[in-house]
Amino acid sequence: MKTVAIIGTFDTKGEEFAYVKTRFEELGINTITIHCGVFDPRTMPDVTNTEVAAAVDIEMSTIAEKKDRAFATETMTRGVEKLLPTLYANGRFDGVFSMGGSGGTAIATAGMRKLPVGVPKVMVSTMASGDTSPYVGASDIAMFPSIVDVAGINSFSATIFNNAVAAMTGMLEHTAPKHEDSKPLVAATMFGVTTPAIQKAQAYLESNGYEVLVFHATGTGGKCMESLINGGFIKGVLDLTTTEWCDEIAGGVLNAGPDRCSAAALNGIPAVVSVGADDMVNFGPWDTVPEHYQSRNLYKHNPTVTLMRTTVEENEQIGRAIASKVNISIGPCAVMLPLKGVSMIDAEGQPFYGPEEDAALFQVLRDEIDPTKAELIEMDAHVNDDEFAIAAAQKLIDLMNQ
Repeated sequence: MKTVAIIGTFDTKGEEFAYVKTRFEELGINTITIHCGVFDPRTMPDVTNTEVAAAVDIEMSTIAEKKDRAFATETMTRGVEKLLPTLYANGRFDGVFSMGGSGGTAIATAGMRKLPVGVPKVMVSTMASGDTSPYVGASDIAMFPSIVDVAGINSFSATIFNNAVAAMTGMLEHTAPKHEDSKPLVAATMFGVTTPAIQKAQAYLESNGYEVLVFHATGTGGKCMESLINGGFIKGVLDLTTTEWCDEIAGGVLNAGPDRCSAAALNGIPAVVSVGADDMVNFGPWDTVPEHYQSRNLYKHNPTVTLMRTTVEENEQIGRAIASKVNISIGPCAVMLPLKGVSMIDAEGQPFYGPEEDAALFQVLRDEIDPTKAELIEMDAHVNDDEFAIAAAQKLIDLMNQ
């Protein structure tokens, strides 16, 4: 029988957590309850708040004396982050479930993010209808909008809670079949404007015995890939689409943070890195583009996405950022430059065609990549040309077989 960890503030939301605990047990799921509130719970949990705080060497009396909500929340968050992975490693539960507002969501999801990908994670939250990236991060947390506040059991909230409980039960009882003939996993990055390259490279790699995981370079995609690399799942990286650096440098909405391209380098994972879609910064609808960028070369990709062409100066910064990550590689690495264009709309006759901008990017990479850390390969081809895609895929195979 499977077990779900129910984590939450059993002092302020004891009725709601008692309800979902009963529903899980009625569906044949064992429960372990973890109290991360500050005050005494309405029902005795399996893991007390004293144990949660003790995980980070803090006593509940200290929290009570301070009377500081921020300190209490921070303590419980850090405690859950440390305690939840330990409980999972000890076989105490198979999935984790929580409900809450902004505070409860922050505490519970901090622990969820520390669990491996594939462990069922469900968060019923008042925050689920907005920007959930601070809560989900690079994990696979399933967030359910609570619609109404998590405050009492009524016909409306009971429906939401039951749906979430049923979803978790389904995840626990119907796990994915294991692949007995598992193949080496390769991570690849793609954008709409580099799709032909990745499709060709993916087919080539799969025909040579590799399984390819394609990550959409939307900020979250890059973070997820880096997380899986750090987790030891990935054997090779085909990072053809490094466009998230454009957003990191120019203030776009799809940045993956300053650690993008670090995981493969620091873990010694063979990698082929390129400059796919490094001609564009991403914003939302046209009217959301910052005023100081309104006079730039803008392109309406679709009603919800506006692209901005990178400048010479921005491309130089992008090149330096990529080089700085490549230069810390402890494993085999190659950087490949498609000299005829870096995206579908960076080609002759297309709106972002920019030989001068691309040249600036290429030159910085030539100047700053340490040849003892990475091989620099230049091809007189476009990033989406078959010859470039196949060459990149074959180069990665060569690096993985060194």
